[in-house]
Amino acid sequence: MDEGTLDGFRGLYGFQLDPFQVRACQALMAGDTVLVAAPTGSGKTVVGEFAVHLAVETGRKVFYTTPIKALSNQKYADLVARYGADQVGLLTGDTSRNGDAPVVVMTTEVLRNMLYAGSSTLTGLAFVVLDEVHYLADRQRGPVWEEVIITLPEHVAVVALSATVSNAEEIGLWLADVRGRTEVVVEEHRPVPLWQHVLTADALHDLFVNGRTVNPELVRLAGTQQRVARDRRAGAAGRPGRGGKRTAHQPGPQRPRVVTVLQRAGLLPAIQFIFSRAGCEAAVEQCLHAGLVLNTTQERAEVRRRVLARVVDVAPADLAVLGFDAWIDGLERGIAAHHAGLIPTFKETVEELFQEGLVKVVYATETLALGINMPARAVVLERLVKWNGQEHAAVTPGEYTQLTGRAGRRGIDVEGHAVVLWHPGLDPTALAGLASTRTYPLISSFRPSYNMAVNLVDQIGRPAARELLSTSLAQFQADRSLVGLARQVQRNAEAIAGYEQSMDCHLGDFAAYAAIRVELSDREKQAARAGTAARRAVLADALAELVPGDIIMVPAGRRAGPAVVVDPGLSLGEEPRPVVLGVDRQIRRLSVLDFPVAPEPLDHMRVPRTFAARSANSRRDLAAALRVRVDGLELPGRARRPRGHEEDVEIAALRARLRAHPCHGCNDREQHARWAQRANRLRVENAGLQRRLESKSTSIARQLDRTCAVLAELGYLSDDGPSAKVAGPGRVLARIYGEADLLAVQCLRAGLWSSLSAPELAGACSVLVHETRGSAQQDAPARVPPAIQDTLERTGQLWAQLEQVERRHGVKPTRAPDAGFAWAAHRWASGGTLRSVLSGSELTAGDFVRWCKQVVDLLGQIAVAVDDPELAATARLAMDLMRRGVVAIGPGE
Repeated sequence: MDEGTLDGFRGLYGFQLDPFQVRACQALMAGDTVLVAAPTGSGKTVVGEFAVHLAVETGRKVFYTTPIKALSNQKYADLVARYGADQVGLLTGDTSRNGDAPVVVMTTEVLRNMLYAGSSTLTGLAFVVLDEVHYLADRQRGPVWEEVIITLPEHVAVVALSATVSNAEEIGLWLADVRGRTEVVVEEHRPVPLWQHVLTADALHDLFVNGRTVNPELVRLAGTQQRVARDRRAGAAGRPGRGGKRTAHQPGPQRPRVVTVLQRAGLLPAIQFIFSRAGCEAAVEQCLHAGLVLNTTQERAEVRRRVLARVVDVAPADLAVLGFDAWIDGLERGIAAHHAGLIPTFKETVEELFQEGLVKVVYATETLALGINMPARAVVLERLVKWNGQEHAAVTPGEYTQLTGRAGRRGIDVEGHAVVLWHPGLDPTALAGLASTRTYPLISSFRPSYNMAVNLVDQIGRPAARELLSTSLAQFQADRSLVGLARQVQRNAEAIAGYEQSMDCHLGDFAAYAAIRVELSDREKQAARAGTAARRAVLADALAELVPGDIIMVPAGRRAGPAVVVDPGLSLGEEPRPVVLGVDRQIRRLSVLDFPVAPEPLDHMRVPRTFAARSANSRRDLAAALRVRVDGLELPGRARRPRGHEEDVEIAALRARLRAHPCHGCNDREQHARWAQRANRLRVENAGLQRRLESKSTSIARQLDRTCAVLAELGYLSDDGPSAKVAGPGRVLARIYGEADLLAVQCLRAGLWSSLSAPELAGACSVLVHETRGSAQQDAPARVPPAIQDTLERTGQLWAQLEQVERRHGVKPTRAPDAGFAWAAHRWASGGTLRSVLSGSELTAGDFVRWCKQVVDLLGQIAVAVDDPELAATARLAMDLMRRGVVAIGPGE
């Protein structure tokens, strides 16, 4: 293909292509797969768009995939504007538009399902663009990217677009293994330089001076703050602080002031990341309360016009529930929030207004960093700690780069600015390290799912499926780690050979002699352990025979001497711990550790029923009686010797063999033995390394084996061997995909959903897709109708049975059903209003819409997968009932 094609493509842009873009495009023209790893905002999507251009120019087909539906919709609009609606299609699960077009935009999951289904849409496919391919590190959704890459037909060229990662070359080597000739294009230069700042209550400070040195003023400020904190702690403890005088505390700036400072410095528009939805909403409210207005009168009128046009399909009653008046007030002033709690229409509106300069400040959670085209002049981070779903963790270098990478709009800004707000505990040196670090490798999260297993076994058979999964990035990375292990094994082997040479003995085979020594040592240790256990058992038996009134001799310790048992201390399943009283009137609890030999009663005396261990008088009287009783007794008493001290026959035989060996008489025997000991230690280490090598070398294939074992036991595969075939239920499982795919089909097989109404089916299905956020409480099952309550209970029972099977075969258990959305799903499908569904609930409108769409997705799969026409019809009706109002508007997630 000539350069004319590339020249024609260059003319579509108002800027010159960078060298890395040209290099990647040339590789595509040569028919290579291409991996482009470049910073956010560097223009790597231009390479994906060139693949589209090539396909259109040559009459071939291209798929452009994205990780989320919102991105798919955005890219679809871009390509329609360039090529026309007749040339571009859109497939996102809940949207199917012109799917046979030469250019089709889709989510990665849609492409994965097309590959397993053998869709005719794949005919003529020449290119697949995998935008945001670094998503394959995501634990939940990442495996989809690897499935696509390893199952695409060989002739399809892959265009993988990734954020900057430190192991791009490794990913490129893997792509070359599975896709053939691959060009790796790494671009570390940002087209718009990024400056780093810290904003205190007083001023905006540069993080670096002279390019590299951390600003000494910030270091001084941090030191002052640490001293203040120490002084306060000292004062709280009643001690005067050093110097006796406190230094003024340096607080961080308030949110409205941050906007004012940025505006004066010419750093708007800006995105301020606040890792909390409530925090984002509170920030907007604070700015409105402070009277901030960032838009002109003309801009405010334009915002109102655009917003009213965007929400024309949203019912007025729903707008009231969504807080529309406060939302549009903020937008008119140029201020908005962006997070997953907003309905898609609201989020899209914010994105569009921000891109066109009609919103100047956006308060966002980190979800905004996931590919949406919203560059800014400045990016502000309020904190360097965020909730990762399990704990509050420090922002990683990769996350910092991803978040701040939005600062600096190409073709608009000369430079971008990353601003961190001063807060207690901020360490400028650590921040400098965070901003400078370039080590964030892409690590595979791939593991075979149940749906994947039945599809692969059905299409290519069990042995070929094992081989295919062995080409995954997860296995590739595991294999690369084997290189170091293999080298260590080799080094150990060489060292062992040297040690064996050093222990060479002129009298005989010292290796054989050393083996006898090792065997003898092991046997002696084993006998010692057995003897200790036997001795402890004898002592425990002897203590268990004691009864109140027995007089025994305590052999050692501060309380040594005669004592009377007042409580035998017997407890089911535990060693006895008798309580005794000594002649010194002190109470003591004993154990087997207090006796070298088993105690035997010296005599017996009566312990009064009224004896109370806490009563000094009781202790005094009983101790006096004990003293009288032991006078004249022969002390110490007789003792039984524990069993198990007899000479071990095997040990005696080994000692005899050792003495009879010729090397036993060698003058250098102990020196040779030291070399033999080192060699043996390395042999043990090498055996462990070999086990690790064997484990890692087939780790993904063995995961498939375990997954297939579960499927075979439950009847989805004919057997658990190489000749396994997909059984009847497996055909249904092949069409159900998701985190709880197998549990969903188990519910179908058990008939749990067959007699439910459409609203009840929606509620019952929701437990397989919903996951309660954070510490939010699940809806009480009692709120749902009895039919759903019964279904939820039986679903829980099926899950418990499935978990047992999974644990038995070493498979990570399926997540437990979550009833937190069951009532809301049923209520909505029953015709409830948005207000009635959200009232008294912790659900946000955005969450509600997202979970509804996921329920609709599952219902759609059920409608296609089942052979029961009545259930399929109920599932389709439930989809229609769910897909209304705010749920039917916008693309979702």
